[in-house]
Amino acid sequence: MQQVKRADPAPSRWSWRMQRLMLTPGIRLMLRAGVPFVLSFGAATWWLSNPDTQAAIHATVAEARASIEQRPEFMVNLMAIDGADTELSEAIRTAVPLDFPISSFDLDPATIRATVREMPPVKEASVRIRPGGVLQVDITPRVPIAIWRKPEGLTLIDDAGALVRPIARRGLRPDLPVIAGEGAASHVDEAMKLIAAGAPLGDRMRGLVRLGDRRWDVVLDRNQRIMLPADGAVQALERVIALDGVDEVLKRDIARIDLRLEDRPTVRMTDNSTAEWRRIRQLTPGTE
Repeated sequence: MQQVKRADPAPSRWSWRMQRLMLTPGIRLMLRAGVPFVLSFGAATWWLSNPDTQAAIHATVAEARASIEQRPEFMVNLMAIDGADTELSEAIRTAVPLDFPISSFDLDPATIRATVREMPPVKEASVRIRPGGVLQVDITPRVPIAIWRKPEGLTLIDDAGALVRPIARRGLRPDLPVIAGEGAASHVDEAMKLIAAGAPLGDRMRGLVRLGDRRWDVVLDRNQRIMLPADGAVQALERVIALDGVDEVLKRDIARIDLRLEDRPTVRMTDNSTAEWRRIRQLTPGTE
Protein backbone atom coordinates (compact mmCIF):
# COMPACT_ATOMS: atom_id res chain seq x y z
CA MET A 1 0.00 0.00 0.00
CA GLN A 2 1.41 3.36 -1.04
CA GLN A 3 1.91 5.92 1.77
CA VAL A 4 0.47 9.46 1.36
CA LYS A 5 3.01 12.26 2.03
CA ARG A 6 1.53 14.89 4.30
CA ALA A 7 2.39 18.62 3.92
CA ASP A 8 4.55 20.11 6.62
CA PRO A 9 2.29 22.52 8.64
CA ALA A 10 5.28 24.52 9.85
CA PRO A 11 5.73 27.86 7.99
CA SER A 12 8.67 28.40 5.78
CA ARG A 13 11.64 30.34 7.04
CA TRP A 14 10.69 33.50 5.08
CA SER A 15 7.04 33.22 6.12
CA TRP A 16 8.10 32.90 9.72
CA ARG A 17 10.34 35.95 9.47
CA MET A 18 7.55 38.00 7.87
CA GLN A 19 5.14 37.02 10.62
CA ARG A 20 7.65 37.98 13.27
CA LEU A 21 8.29 41.29 11.51
CA MET A 22 4.57 42.10 11.41
CA LEU A 23 4.39 41.49 15.13
CA THR A 24 7.04 44.13 15.79
CA PRO A 25 5.47 47.21 17.58
CA GLY A 26 7.29 49.71 15.37
CA ILE A 27 6.12 48.04 12.16
CA ARG A 28 2.55 47.78 13.42
CA LEU A 29 2.57 51.48 14.41
CA MET A 30 3.93 52.44 11.00
CA LEU A 31 1.22 50.46 9.19
CA ARG A 32 -1.58 51.80 11.39
CA ALA A 33 -0.50 55.43 11.56
CA GLY A 34 2.54 56.16 9.41
CA VAL A 35 1.25 54.89 6.08
CA PRO A 36 -2.16 56.65 6.38
CA PHE A 37 -0.40 59.86 7.42
CA VAL A 38 2.00 59.77 4.48
CA LEU A 39 -0.85 59.07 2.06
CA SER A 40 -2.99 61.84 3.55
CA PHE A 41 -0.09 64.30 3.58
CA GLY A 42 0.77 63.53 0.00
CA ALA A 43 -2.83 63.96 -1.11
CA ALA A 44 -3.17 67.24 0.80
CA THR A 45 0.12 68.54 -0.64
CA TRP A 46 -0.99 67.71 -4.14
CA TRP A 47 -4.35 69.39 -3.56
CA LEU A 48 -2.83 72.52 -2.00
CA SER A 49 -0.28 72.84 -4.80
CA ASN A 50 -3.11 73.61 -7.19
CA PRO A 51 -3.18 77.44 -7.85
CA ASP A 52 -6.97 77.44 -7.95
CA THR A 53 -7.10 75.81 -4.54
CA GLN A 54 -4.61 78.33 -3.12
CA ALA A 55 -6.62 81.25 -4.50
CA ALA A 56 -9.82 79.86 -3.02
CA ILE A 57 -8.17 79.44 0.40
CA HIS A 58 -6.75 82.98 0.35
CA ALA A 59 -10.13 84.41 -0.62
CA THR A 60 -11.83 82.52 2.18
CA VAL A 61 -9.29 83.66 4.78
CA ALA A 62 -9.47 87.27 3.59
CA GLU A 63 -13.26 87.21 3.71
CA ALA A 64 -13.23 85.77 7.22
CA ARG A 65 -10.68 88.33 8.40
CA ALA A 66 -12.60 91.20 6.82
CA SER A 67 -15.81 90.06 8.45
CA ILE A 68 -14.06 90.26 11.86
CA GLU A 69 -12.17 93.50 11.26
CA GLN A 70 -15.24 95.31 9.94
CA ARG A 71 -17.33 94.58 12.98
CA PRO A 72 -18.71 97.76 14.61
CA GLU A 73 -16.75 97.30 17.85
CA PHE A 74 -13.47 97.40 15.88
CA MET A 75 -14.28 100.49 13.78
CA VAL A 76 -12.73 103.93 14.44
CA ASN A 77 -15.05 106.74 13.43
CA LEU A 78 -13.19 109.96 14.27
CA MET A 79 -9.97 111.55 15.50
CA ALA A 80 -9.90 113.64 18.68
CA ILE A 81 -6.94 115.99 19.20
CA ASP A 82 -6.36 117.51 22.65
CA GLY A 83 -3.70 120.03 23.64
CA ALA A 84 -3.33 121.70 20.23
CA ASP A 85 -4.77 124.93 18.91
CA THR A 86 -6.91 125.10 15.78
CA GLU A 87 -3.99 125.71 13.43
CA LEU A 88 -1.95 122.82 14.80
CA SER A 89 -4.97 120.50 14.83
CA GLU A 90 -5.59 121.17 11.15
CA ALA A 91 -1.91 120.58 10.40
CA ILE A 92 -2.05 117.21 12.20
CA ARG A 93 -5.15 116.12 10.30
CA THR A 94 -3.40 117.05 7.07
CA ALA A 95 -0.22 115.17 8.02
CA VAL A 96 -2.23 112.08 9.06
CA PRO A 97 -4.91 111.69 6.37
CA LEU A 98 -7.38 109.02 7.45
CA ASP A 99 -10.61 108.04 5.74
CA PHE A 100 -13.09 107.38 8.54
CA PRO A 101 -14.63 105.01 9.43
CA ILE A 102 -11.59 102.76 9.42
CA SER A 103 -10.87 99.46 11.13
CA SER A 104 -8.58 99.60 14.15
CA PHE A 105 -6.65 96.70 12.58
CA ASP A 106 -5.64 99.06 9.76
CA LEU A 107 -4.28 101.71 12.14
CA ASP A 108 -0.72 101.84 13.48
CA PRO A 109 -0.67 104.21 16.49
CA ALA A 110 3.13 104.06 16.70
CA THR A 111 3.52 105.24 13.10
CA ILE A 112 0.94 108.00 13.60
CA ARG A 113 2.73 109.16 16.77
CA ALA A 114 6.08 109.26 14.95
CA THR A 115 4.54 111.34 12.16
CA VAL A 116 2.99 113.80 14.61
CA ARG A 117 6.18 114.13 16.68
CA GLU A 118 8.15 115.11 13.56
CA MET A 119 6.05 118.26 13.25
CA PRO A 120 8.02 121.29 14.56
CA PRO A 121 5.22 122.71 16.78
CA VAL A 122 4.86 119.37 18.63
CA LYS A 123 7.05 118.72 21.65
CA GLU A 124 5.46 115.40 22.70
CA ALA A 125 2.54 113.30 21.49
CA SER A 126 0.67 110.15 22.44
CA VAL A 127 -1.75 108.19 20.25
CA ARG A 128 -4.24 105.56 21.36
CA ILE A 129 -7.57 104.08 20.31
CA ARG A 130 -10.19 105.04 22.84
CA PRO A 131 -13.33 102.98 23.53
CA GLY A 132 -16.20 104.17 21.40
CA GLY A 133 -14.25 104.22 18.14
CA VAL A 134 -12.15 107.34 18.78
CA LEU A 135 -8.52 107.81 17.75
CA GLN A 136 -7.21 109.93 20.63
CA VAL A 137 -4.19 112.17 19.96
CA ASP A 138 -2.82 114.06 22.98
CA ILE A 139 -0.40 116.86 22.14
CA THR A 140 2.15 118.73 24.24
CA PRO A 141 2.90 121.74 22.01
CA ARG A 142 6.05 123.79 21.97
CA VAL A 143 5.43 127.16 23.61
CA PRO A 144 7.11 130.02 21.72
CA ILE A 145 9.01 132.48 23.89
CA ALA A 146 10.80 134.54 21.23
CA ILE A 147 10.85 135.43 17.54
CA TRP A 148 14.00 134.56 15.62
CA ARG A 149 14.64 136.86 12.68
CA LYS A 150 16.50 134.99 9.95
CA PRO A 151 17.27 135.88 6.33
CA GLU A 152 14.42 133.59 5.32
CA GLY A 153 11.93 135.37 7.58
CA LEU A 154 10.53 135.29 11.11
CA THR A 155 10.23 132.06 13.08
CA LEU A 156 8.86 131.33 16.54
CA ILE A 157 11.19 129.38 18.84
CA ASP A 158 10.68 127.77 22.24
CA ASP A 159 12.84 127.76 25.37
CA ALA A 160 15.12 125.09 23.90
CA GLY A 161 15.68 127.04 20.69
CA ALA A 162 13.58 124.58 18.67
CA LEU A 163 11.63 125.98 15.76
CA VAL A 164 7.89 126.17 16.33
CA ARG A 165 6.46 127.75 13.19
CA PRO A 166 7.15 130.66 10.85
CA ILE A 167 5.10 133.85 11.10
CA ALA A 168 4.41 136.35 8.38
CA ARG A 169 5.12 139.55 10.32
CA ARG A 170 6.26 140.82 13.68
CA GLY A 171 2.89 142.32 14.55
CA LEU A 172 1.28 138.89 14.85
CA ARG A 173 3.12 138.29 18.14
CA PRO A 174 3.87 141.68 19.70
CA ASP A 175 4.13 140.00 23.10
CA LEU A 176 7.34 138.16 22.19
CA PRO A 177 10.85 139.61 22.00
CA VAL A 178 12.90 139.50 18.81
CA ILE A 179 16.36 137.98 18.51
CA ALA A 180 18.52 137.78 15.41
CA GLY A 181 21.92 136.69 14.23
CA GLU A 182 23.91 133.53 13.74
CA GLY A 183 23.39 130.99 16.54
CA ALA A 184 20.79 133.14 18.31
CA ALA A 185 18.36 130.24 18.75
CA SER A 186 21.06 128.09 20.36
CA HIS A 187 21.56 130.73 23.10
CA VAL A 188 17.94 131.66 23.67
CA ASP A 189 18.30 131.04 27.41
CA GLU A 190 20.96 133.75 27.68
CA ALA A 191 18.86 136.02 25.46
CA MET A 192 15.88 135.68 27.79
CA LYS A 193 18.10 136.59 30.79
CA LEU A 194 19.23 139.72 28.95
CA ILE A 195 15.63 140.61 28.10
CA ALA A 196 14.66 140.19 31.74
CA ALA A 197 17.60 142.34 32.85
CA GLY A 198 16.62 144.97 30.28
CA ALA A 199 13.04 145.22 31.51
CA PRO A 200 13.64 148.75 32.92
CA LEU A 201 14.25 149.91 29.34
CA GLY A 202 10.59 149.19 28.59
CA ASP A 203 9.44 149.71 25.02
CA ARG A 204 12.78 151.16 24.05
CA MET A 205 14.25 147.68 23.68
CA ARG A 206 13.67 146.43 20.16
CA GLY A 207 15.51 143.13 20.41
CA LEU A 208 18.85 141.34 20.57
CA VAL A 209 21.35 140.54 17.82
CA ARG A 210 23.87 137.69 18.10
CA LEU A 211 27.19 138.62 16.46
CA GLY A 212 29.70 136.02 15.32
CA ASP A 213 27.94 133.47 17.51
CA ARG A 214 29.98 135.00 20.36
CA ARG A 215 28.18 137.92 21.94
CA TRP A 216 25.03 140.06 21.93
CA ASP A 217 24.04 143.58 20.95
CA VAL A 218 21.00 145.15 22.59
CA VAL A 219 19.07 147.10 19.96
CA LEU A 220 17.13 150.14 21.19
CA ASP A 221 14.95 152.64 19.43
CA ARG A 222 16.51 155.75 17.87
CA ASN A 223 19.03 153.34 16.30
CA GLN A 224 20.97 152.96 19.53
CA ARG A 225 22.93 149.84 20.46
CA ILE A 226 24.52 148.50 23.61
CA MET A 227 27.46 146.28 22.58
CA LEU A 228 27.84 143.62 25.27
CA PRO A 229 30.93 141.48 26.00
CA ALA A 230 31.06 137.75 25.32
CA ASP A 231 31.30 137.02 29.06
CA GLY A 232 29.24 138.68 31.76
CA ALA A 233 26.73 140.15 29.31
CA VAL A 234 23.91 140.35 31.85
CA GLN A 235 26.05 142.17 34.42
CA ALA A 236 27.28 144.61 31.76
CA LEU A 237 23.72 145.44 30.71
CA GLU A 238 22.71 145.96 34.33
CA ARG A 239 25.60 148.46 34.75
CA VAL A 240 24.40 150.44 31.72
CA ILE A 241 20.85 150.53 33.07
CA ALA A 242 22.14 151.71 36.46
CA LEU A 243 24.18 154.42 34.72
CA ASP A 244 21.16 155.48 32.72
CA GLY A 245 19.16 155.77 35.91
CA VAL A 246 21.72 158.22 37.29
CA ASP A 247 22.88 160.21 34.25
CA GLU A 248 20.18 159.34 31.69
CA VAL A 249 22.95 158.41 29.29
CA LEU A 250 20.61 156.57 26.94
CA LYS A 251 18.52 159.70 26.46
CA ARG A 252 21.47 161.55 25.04
CA ASP A 253 22.40 161.78 21.38
CA ILE A 254 24.62 158.70 21.24
CA ALA A 255 24.70 155.80 18.81
CA ARG A 256 26.70 153.09 20.57
CA ILE A 257 27.74 152.11 24.07
CA ASP A 258 30.61 149.66 23.69
CA LEU A 259 31.19 147.41 26.71
CA ARG A 260 33.22 144.72 24.97
CA LEU A 261 36.32 145.77 26.95
CA GLU A 262 35.40 145.75 30.61
CA ASP A 263 38.15 148.16 31.64
CA ARG A 264 37.57 150.53 28.73
CA PRO A 265 33.92 151.18 27.91
CA THR A 266 33.38 153.68 25.10
CA VAL A 267 30.53 155.77 23.81
CA ARG A 268 30.05 156.65 20.16
CA MET A 269 28.06 159.74 19.34
CA THR A 270 25.70 160.03 16.41
CA ASP A 271 26.79 161.80 13.23
CA ASN A 272 24.59 164.83 14.07
CA SER A 273 26.05 165.24 17.55
CA THR A 274 29.58 164.80 16.22
CA ALA A 275 29.02 167.47 13.57
CA GLU A 276 27.50 169.80 16.17
CA TRP A 277 30.42 169.25 18.52
CA ARG A 278 32.90 170.12 15.74
CA ARG A 279 30.92 173.23 14.87
CA ILE A 280 31.02 174.38 18.48
CA ARG A 281 34.78 173.81 18.63
CA GLN A 282 35.26 175.93 15.56
CA LEU A 283 33.19 178.70 17.07
CA THR A 284 35.10 178.52 20.35
CA PRO A 285 38.83 178.45 19.64
CA GLY A 286 40.96 176.79 22.26
CA THR A 287 38.17 174.58 23.53
CA GLU A 288 39.27 171.05 24.17
